[in-house]
Amino acid sequence: MLTQIAQITLMNLRNLPGRLGRSSVIVVGIGGVVTVLTALLAMAAGFSATLDRAGSPDRAIVLRGGSSAAELSSTIDLQRSQYVATLDGIRLASGELYTVADIPKRANLLPSNVAVRGVEQAAFEIRPELRIVEGRNFTPGRNELIAGRSASAEFLGIELGATVQLRQSEWQIVGIFEAEGSAYESELWADLASAQSAFRRFSLISSMRVVLASPEAIESVRGEFEVNPAVDLSIVAEEEFFRNQSEFLTALITGFGYGVAMIMAVGAMFAALNTMYAAVSARTAEIATLRALGFGATPVVISVLVESLALALVGGALGAAAAWFSFNGHSVSTLNQVSFSQVAFDFAVSPGILATGIVWALALGLAGGLFPALQAARLPITRALRGD
Repeated sequence: MLTQIAQITLMNLRNLPGRLGRSSVIVVGIGGVVTVLTALLAMAAGFSATLDRAGSPDRAIVLRGGSSAAELSSTIDLQRSQYVATLDGIRLASGELYTVADIPKRANLLPSNVAVRGVEQAAFEIRPELRIVEGRNFTPGRNELIAGRSASAEFLGIELGATVQLRQSEWQIVGIFEAEGSAYESELWADLASAQSAFRRFSLISSMRVVLASPEAIESVRGEFEVNPAVDLSIVAEEEFFRNQSEFLTALITGFGYGVAMIMAVGAMFAALNTMYAAVSARTAEIATLRALGFGATPVVISVLVESLALALVGGALGAAAAWFSFNGHSVSTLNQVSFSQVAFDFAVSPGILATGIVWALALGLAGGLFPALQAARLPITRALRGD
């Protein structure tokens, strides 16, 4: 039987160039499904990875009680911030002010929310991954900003030496920084005291970034807050904080991607069915002759399925290649629904996503070739030889 399967399958594959027009319908249809699915999954993966890279296992975020999801809605006064800095288990702490400002995007010139973070000098020690790549750091006490690499690329006027209007005050951009591709690169950073004055948030901060003595120390700090409810504070691991921020949009994009791919897959599957039925119909006499010569029904079924899978694999490979070359590393920005600010990120077409696209292609090829293959095997030999 294996010999028969190999002979019929090779014959079918050798004849594919003669059916190039019909076969291309399957290739193009399935390739389109894979391209769209891969691109949308790469978008979700890129957004999630950008937020995940901002977290560190030994860092945590202290927020006002009930504000564990967003810095924008959190407010901590000076007394509470000083109390947090003295707790056992916290090795280093930095008070930070988080707000947003409207700055036009380069792509469409429409105003978009950009995160502005006022920080103390300890913030740079807490985040060793952050480094100035152009210009210099801001000078404490001055209206100076440093901009993340992604913010500089995405937003109009965010460039070294430029002056930006924020809340009726002028700020000069004196440096550009990188932070290993994390969400921090979508922000503007300023001196905390200067930001508090400009944004009328005197002696108030939004959050505290803390370095823990160990990742397990977060439980002891949380316990301190629980036994002292008057402080009304909560602490969350930085990795968990950003993971919670990415969950909603990642799930939304992934669900939308699979939904669109499913709709397109229905059309691609019907195209495959029509093409394979036409191929079987055109080779009715050929299949009947093979059956009359002693070839079994199973080799015929497998040969048609292999042909359909081969076309699907070609379509999947072309679709995956199109997604890789068109989208991998492509930079975009979108609104983070939790932080209410734009986050710039790159599409990430990973090997796992490409494998998912190929699996979808093969599944469509199998579904599109199964029924035509069964029809070919059930053809009555005598009627087929007469051409009925």
